[in-house]
Amino acid sequence: MEPAPPDDWYELPVLAGQWIRLEPLTQAHADGYLAAAGTGAEAEEVFRWLNTPGSTTGAPRTRADAEADIAAALAARERRERLAFVQLDAATGEVAGTTSYYDVVPASRTLAIGSTWLGCRWWRTPANTESKLLLLTRAFEVLGAVRVVWHTDEFNRRSRDAIARLGATPEGLLRKHRLRRDGSWRTTAQFSMTDDDWPAARERLRRRLEP
Repeated sequence: MEPAPPDDWYELPVLAGQWIRLEPLTQAHADGYLAAAGTGAEAEEVFRWLNTPGSTTGAPRTRADAEADIAAALAARERRERLAFVQLDAATGEVAGTTSYYDVVPASRTLAIGSTWLGCRWWRTPANTESKLLLLTRAFEVLGAVRVVWHTDEFNRRSRDAIARLGATPEGLLRKHRLRRDGSWRTTAQFSMTDDDWPAARERLRRRLEP
C-alpha cells in the first residue's frame, strides 16, 4: 500500500479493542497511572526495566511522580520523539498502563513500539496482545509501514519472550545502546517485524484473542 502522509505518522488516534482502548496519554490520567503502577515490590517489578523519571526504582510513588512521567512523555511528543498512548481497560475504563510509538521515520516507513508497561492486574490477560494488535494494524494497514522494531534490555526475559510471541524476529544485540537508570550501559535486544511478516502474525494474534 502507499504510505500515509508524513504528518499522519505523528498523530495519536483512539484505537479501540474488546479488552483494551488506547488513547493519547494526558495529565488527566495521572491518578489512574499511579494506581495502575501499584506499590512496593509490585511496582518495582512493573517498572524494573523502564528508564522512567521518579524514584530510584523508576516506579512512581506519588501523584507528582506520575505527573512528571506524563510531562516527559508530552514533551517528547512535542519533539516528535515518542508518541505515548495510555492503555485503558475497555470494560472498566481504568488505566492499565502505557505504550508508545517512537523512532518514527516516515521517509523509511519504519517505527518502533515500546515504553510499554502494564499493571500487574493485567498480566496474563489479553491486554498486551490486543494492544500490540491495535498498534501493528495501524502501523502496517493505515500508515503503510514496512518495518516495526522493538527494543528491550538483554536481561528482560519476560519482555523478550512477549515480543517473540507477537511474531517478531530477533535481530541481535546492540551493545552499550542506552544508559540504565543506575548509570550502567544497557545491551539492547532488537526485534523486528516487516510487512511481509504481518499477515501471518496478524492471524496468530487474532487466534490468541479468540475465546
